Amino acid sequence: MARLRIGSRGSQLALWQANHISTLLREQGHAVELEIIKTTGDKILDVALAKVGTKGMFTKEIEDALAEGRVDLAVHSLKDLPTELSPGFEIAAITKRENTNDVFCSVRYESIDVLPPQAHVGTSSLRRQAQLKVLRPDLEILSLRGNVDTRLRKLEAGDYDAIILAAAGLNRLGKTALVKQVIPAEIMCPAAGQGALGIEVRAGDSATRQLLAFLDDPSARATTTCERALLNKLGGGCQVPIGASAEMRGGRLHLRGLVAHPDGSSVLREEREGNDPVTLGETVGEILLRRGGASILEAVYGQGIAVPQQP
Repeated sequence: MARLRIGSRGSQLALWQANHISTLLREQGHAVELEIIKTTGDKILDVALAKVGTKGMFTKEIEDALAEGRVDLAVHSLKDLPTELSPGFEIAAITKRENTNDVFCSVRYESIDVLPPQAHVGTSSLRRQAQLKVLRPDLEILSLRGNVDTRLRKLEAGDYDAIILAAAGLNRLGKTALVKQVIPAEIMCPAAGQGALGIEVRAGDSATRQLLAFLDDPSARATTTCERALLNKLGGGCQVPIGASAEMRGGRLHLRGLVAHPDGSSVLREEREGNDPVTLGETVGEILLRRGGASILEAVYGQGIAVPQQP
């Protein structure tokens, strides 16, 4: 049996994910070691992610360790992985997905609808901000960084009336006490790859790829490939106001895509069905671009990005 070294970020959620994969590999008889690696995104905590503007901010240092042979595989939240991997790497497995939705968390309020006027809602995601502004233009969106525990602690301390997080991370950590509303994808389109783990290896490392093959879920592979094809067509990273949500319906892929201006003033949605993940993703991406997505994204990539402010 093999000895495998896993590279991971050091947050509680990242470690849960890495240990989850470690357990599955050990059940196959492999010896597993874990190396914690601090990434750029972990070091910059006082700036909204959209202003950092670095593709691969949560993955580059881990890829460096892979390239140098210090680790054999890396476990990522798939939504953190750029759609175009750096040369020399490949995604060996995409695990079965957790719940892909965003959730509304609050101490006092049961849903977005019942928040008082000008309530303070925490998120550093332009995608979430834009869709919140469509639902409730009056809300004050404030920046929220840090790991899951930090974000929940700030909510409990009263820094925010509510915060928006991914269901997957809270479910994995068993921290769902403050989840008051699972937001349907048609109301808040999730990020591409949300809820899935991507296992990255060195390109051409067929031995490791074969050892990881049992982790690859065909449905997750198809849906996330479709979502990432849309994101790639739009030229977006994980911090632009783009949503993509694919699911299997009767043997066919159904894709919901979104491009939005951060202030909610312009939101484009498109849905299509198809059989080929990449073709479907690129088709929906092209439609969104033609309908005005190109001008929205051009404004976002310019200097005047309306990102959430610090509380």
